[in-house]
Amino acid sequence: MCGIAGIYRFENSTPLAEETIEKMLAQINYRGPDESGIYINNKIGLGSVRLSIIDLANGQQPMSNQNGSLWIVFNGEIFNYIELRNELQQEGYTFRTSSDTEVLLQLYEKYGEDCLNKLNGQFAFAVWNTITNELFLARDRVGIRPLFYTQTNGSFIFGSEIKAILGSREINPEMDYKSLSQIFTFWTTLTPATIFKNIFEVPPGHFIKINSNKFVIKKYWELNFPSSPTEYYKGSLEDAIREFDILLKDSIQFRLRADVPVAAYLSGGIDSSATTALIKDVVQNNLQTFSIGFADKEFDESLYQKEVSQFLKTNHTGFTISNEEISDYFQDVIWHTEIPIIRTAPVPMFSLSKQVHNTSIKVVVTGEGADEALSGYNIFKEAIIREFWSKQPDSKLRPLLLQKLYPYISQMQGKNKNIFKFFYGYKLGETHLPYYSHLLRWKNTSLLQHHFADEVKAQLGNYNPIDAIAEMLPEGFDKWELLSRAQWLETKIFMSGYLLSSQGDRMAMANSVEGRYPFLDHRLLEFCATLPSTFKLHGLNEKYLLKKYISGRIPESVVKRSKQAYRAPVTSSFIRKNAPEYLLEKLSEPAVKDAGIFNFSTVDKLLNKLRNNAPATEIESMMLAGILSTQIINEKFIHPERGQSQVHLSSTPRIIRGPISQSYTKS
Repeated sequence: MCGIAGIYRFENSTPLAEETIEKMLAQINYRGPDESGIYINNKIGLGSVRLSIIDLANGQQPMSNQNGSLWIVFNGEIFNYIELRNELQQEGYTFRTSSDTEVLLQLYEKYGEDCLNKLNGQFAFAVWNTITNELFLARDRVGIRPLFYTQTNGSFIFGSEIKAILGSREINPEMDYKSLSQIFTFWTTLTPATIFKNIFEVPPGHFIKINSNKFVIKKYWELNFPSSPTEYYKGSLEDAIREFDILLKDSIQFRLRADVPVAAYLSGGIDSSATTALIKDVVQNNLQTFSIGFADKEFDESLYQKEVSQFLKTNHTGFTISNEEISDYFQDVIWHTEIPIIRTAPVPMFSLSKQVHNTSIKVVVTGEGADEALSGYNIFKEAIIREFWSKQPDSKLRPLLLQKLYPYISQMQGKNKNIFKFFYGYKLGETHLPYYSHLLRWKNTSLLQHHFADEVKAQLGNYNPIDAIAEMLPEGFDKWELLSRAQWLETKIFMSGYLLSSQGDRMAMANSVEGRYPFLDHRLLEFCATLPSTFKLHGLNEKYLLKKYISGRIPESVVKRSKQAYRAPVTSSFIRKNAPEYLLEKLSEPAVKDAGIFNFSTVDKLLNKLRNNAPATEIESMMLAGILSTQIINEKFIHPERGQSQVHLSSTPRIIRGPISQSYTKS
C-alpha cells in the first residue's frame, strides 16, 4: 500500500523541482512511511511513499520496465499478480522483483488500457511513457483506493489525496457550494466532483490518458443488473450458495497474499464474522482480530464481537472509545476525510486503526460490501415496503411494517401513526422514479441545507443535486427491478463516495493500515447482481443467501440478530461539559460569520436546543456533525495559513532523474 503524487507539465511552463514532489509526498507520508521515491525530468515528476507489504526488499517505486520507457507509481494491491506473472512469463517476459508493481507495469506494457480487465485488486496508479510523453492513470472498479487530479497553468497534477495536490502550492483551494449541497443530500459528492472547485476524483472504474494534445477519460467497468427475467441466475438457492462459496473463498485466498501478517476486523455483525470464519479455515492458528466498542451502550456491539472471537478461537483484542475521544479525534478525522461528514462513524474506525498500527499490524480484512451486494441495508427494505404500501396508500397496517426496521432507534418506536405515515409517505405515489428508493433519505438529509448562509443559498439558486442523478444512470437502468436500482445507487454513491473513503481507506491509511474487502471482489459483485431478489431479500430477511451459507460456522445469535447499522454517538460527544476548545471556537459567532457558509442565527438556535438537553433527532445530529466538519474543512484547507503544522517525509526519497524530454526543449 502506498500514496502517489505527480505533476505533468504539458506546456512549456515553470520547470519542475524535486522539492515540489517531495512536499506533495510529505502531505501523505502516513500512507507509506517505510520508503519514498521520486522520478523526475523537465516534463514529469512522479512520487511514491510506500507501505511495504509485498516484496519488502525489492518493491521500491517509482519503478521502470526493462528498457526504461515506462515508469509507474502504484497505490494498492493486485491480488492475482502471481497468476498474471506466470501468464507473462509464458509470453517471454522476465522479472527483476517478486512485486505486484512490476507485474502491473509489464502487463500495461503488453496490453495497454486493456490490462485493467485482467486485474483483480484495489488500486490507483499512474504510468509515464517516456517515448510518447503520455500519462496514464487508472482507478479500481469500485473506488477502494482514491485518486484525485486538477489541471492548472499548463500542468496536470494528481495525488492519492487532495492534500498532496495542495502541497504543490500550484492551486488555491476554493469550496464548491454545489458539492456541499450534494454532501448535504447524498452524504458525499457525486463523482467526479470533490468539495473543492476544479479538483476532481478519477471516478471508480475509469482511466485517464493525457498528453499535450488530448485529455481522455473513459469507463472500463460498470456494475450491471438484469433487465429482464431471462437474464437472472437460473439455478436454485443451493446452487447459488455453492457458486458463492467458491467465489468468496477464492476472494479471501487472494486477499491473504502478503509478506506481512494479515489480521481481521470483527464488528459483531454477520459480514465480518463470515470473512473471519473463512480466514480461520486457511489460517488455522493465531489469527489476530480487532474490534471497537463504545462506552455509550446504545451503540455498543462488543458482546457479539467477543462471542464471535471465542467461537472462532481468534487472538482477539477489543478496544473501547468514549464520547470524549470521539470529539477529541474529530478534527484529525476531518483532516483525513478531506470532505465534510454528517456522522461521527469514521472516528471509531480511525481510533481502531490507530490501535492496530500500535500492534505493528499493516493489513486487515474487513466485511464491507456484503450489505450492498446482498441487500443488507434497511434502505432496501424501506423501498420494498413503501412500494407495497403505495399500492394501497390508505392502508393503516402496511406502513407499520417500517417500524420493524429500526428497533435500535428509540425515536422510531411508539410514534403517532399519522406522524409515522407523514414521515415515510413522502412521494408515495412516485414509485416510477428511477431513484425512488433513495428519495426519502435524500430529502431528509437535504434539510441540513436550511443552515446555509443567505449568500450560499443565493449562489446555489435553484440548484437541486438530485437532478444530476439522471445523468449518472447506466443504460437500461429504468428496466431494472426496484431492488436492483436501489443496490446500484447505494454502491455507486454511498459505498464508493462515503463508506470506502471516509470510513474506509482514509481512516485506515491515516495510521498506515491497509484494509482488504473480500466481498468487493468484482467477480463476486457481478455474480450477486445476477441473483434473484428473493435470494438476497427474502421477505424482510436481509442477506438471505449469506445467512444460509454461513449458518453453523458462526454463532447462531449473530446469524439471527436484527440488522443494526454501524453508528456512533454525535450530540452526546460534542454537547457536553469540558467540550474541546476547537469545537467552541469553530461554532462561535465570529468563526461562523467569518467562514460565511452557515447562518449563525439558525446554527445558534440548534446549539441552544441541544445544550438545553432537548432530545436530538437524527437530522439534528447530522446537522451538528455536518456544520462542524464543514467549518473544520474551511479552516484546514481553505485557510491553511491559520496554524496548519508543517509535515515532512519520514524517509529520505530515492531520486531518479530521467532524461530531458526532446519535445520539451527549445529548437
